[in-house]
Amino acid sequence: MTRNGHEALKEKLRQLKKVDRPDVIRAIEEARAHGDISENAEFEAAKERQAFIEGKIGELQYKIGCAEVIDSSELETDRVVFGNIVALEDYGSEKRVKYQIVGSDEADVGQGHISVASPLGKALIGKKVGDAIVVQTPGGQRRYELLAIST
Repeated sequence: MTRNGHEALKEKLRQLKKVDRPDVIRAIEEARAHGDISENAEFEAAKERQAFIEGKIGELQYKIGCAEVIDSSELETDRVVFGNIVALEDYGSEKRVKYQIVGSDEADVGQGHISVASPLGKALIGKKVGDAIVVQTPGGQRRYELLAIST
């Protein structure tokens, strides 16, 4: 996991513990105050939300605890490795794109982050500048040229 991804997970965990958990506890208390909880939809919804939040807290604590954090500023740039930023040119459209290779929890193509486990991420690992990358996508085969590797 990249340092930024690790920090983002810690921030999500902080949000769940400090904001979402107290909010749902208040919602449960308010629903209980309405009387009979056996047929109280508000109470049931709040309890379901509480279970979801507690599950998410446990999941994030596990991921943060087990994460191997990679400082991408210290990476080599002779071959593509996890954490690198790559510049690619699509052979068909000549469109240029930039992506950072990240873990699946950090992946967001809109933000320029692709998962190392994605077809393109897998195809890029180990490649050098100038190499051709061929990737099978749902829309068919795509070909790219690796233009640059940076941190």
